[in-house]
Amino acid sequence: MSALALPTRRAEDWRYSNIEAAASVWPVPAPERIVLGPGEQGARALLQDAADDAVVVRDYVITLAEGARLDFHLLNSGGRLGRVTFDVRLERGAHFGLHAAVIGGGEQTLEVVTTVTHAEPDATSEQVVRTVLGGRATGNYLGKIGVAKHAQGTDASQSVKAMLLSRQASANAKPELEIFADDVKCAHGCAIGELDKQALFYMAARGLDPQTAQTLLLRAFVAGVFDGIADEAERERFEAAALSKLETLAKLEGLA
Repeated sequence: MSALALPTRRAEDWRYSNIEAAASVWPVPAPERIVLGPGEQGARALLQDAADDAVVVRDYVITLAEGARLDFHLLNSGGRLGRVTFDVRLERGAHFGLHAAVIGGGEQTLEVVTTVTHAEPDATSEQVVRTVLGGRATGNYLGKIGVAKHAQGTDASQSVKAMLLSRQASANAKPELEIFADDVKCAHGCAIGELDKQALFYMAARGLDPQTAQTLLLRAFVAGVFDGIADEAERERFEAAALSKLETLAKLEGLA
């Protein structure tokens, strides 16, 4: 698709998006390119907490050479449209890790779109996405893992979970595998639900009031997403931003 052409919902990776919001900033800037050479190690973190009326479209094109490793942490919680995409190519023995939390409410549309191509043997990838939505928010994850014919020894996984705090919120999750090699380990899991009523009952039986129990469950749902951020101050910044957004959602939904 031309970079100048406004996408439509006929494009699979824009099917659930807010095209009207995207049109207000189109055409978007060229993707940011990240290239790691053989054996290089890298870490990136994006805290996307733009103002409520903002439109954010951030695209990354990533190439990891033999034995390279990139760990990317993302908190996507800002804007009426907050869209972050990753197009990743892995060469022999490279590793890509994505750990993301998506937290939204009101009329927000928040998206994570990934295409991870295992182009050569023995590369690994891991994607963990946790989404919490209230109000009439929409959260989208569309993730494709492609394994080339000769990319034996691939080990790739996707773990996608979404929690809905209101009946008007919606989550769309589409993990996808396209595998042309036979000696691979590829797995994906997807779950969309509400607060665990059994867990709430268990916590109430031990003396916790309903509001406290609900808030603790929300915190636990996204706990660990940012554990891999090596810089302690940066990790605390992400965790504090996520907690603040969760507390705001809980209040709006009458949970706190």
